[in-house]
Amino acid sequence: MAHIDQDQIEGTYQPKDAVGASIKATGVTSLAGLFVSTIQNTLTKQNVGALSVFTRTGRTIAVFAAMGGSYEFFKCASANLREKDDAYNSSIGGFVAGSMLGLRFRSAPSVLGYGSALAIILGAFTYTGGHLMGYSRDPNVDEVSRKNYLRKNRRRNIEETVHELGEGRGVSAPGYAERRAERIREAYGIDVTKAPISGVGLPGSREAEAVS
Repeated sequence: MAHIDQDQIEGTYQPKDAVGASIKATGVTSLAGLFVSTIQNTLTKQNVGALSVFTRTGRTIAVFAAMGGSYEFFKCASANLREKDDAYNSSIGGFVAGSMLGLRFRSAPSVLGYGSALAIILGAFTYTGGHLMGYSRDPNVDEVSRKNYLRKNRRRNIEETVHELGEGRGVSAPGYAERRAERIREAYGIDVTKAPISGVGLPGSREAEAVS
């Protein structure tokens, strides 16, 4: 199923606060970096103190903070400039965030490699719904508008459907009742347009078996 943007349904784009979002993301990823740095500090073989979380492995905190802040800022800035909220914004933010991780290795291939890898991963993740447990509907989108959009986006002509599946089983083109009545009249000599079908005389019916 193709990803549906909220902007396509509502028709308008709501600008995002890039600075505020980047500050929040920086705080969250800084805490994550502090957690990882604590683990690294604990696993060292040397006798180090508690402050080594910041002095010895503090680069981990800085990298996490830079990745989270740059990703959120460039993603929101790209969305505001393009006036579209789609997977391309996540790819742009992911490339910058991955480049921050690559800068730690001080080589251009690392910067391009980590940036490209994270851009592909985050872009694909956003395109497929942005949730590990499946696509989640936006509560701000009106359900009636969403269903109308899906119907218009996936509606097929009845002639194309009849051509592929044939008539019957709930699928019928205009004039189906007249064509069905004509086929019954030619096959069994019964005019169903004048009288309801009672099943008398039709092959396989109980009345026909009783008469025979």
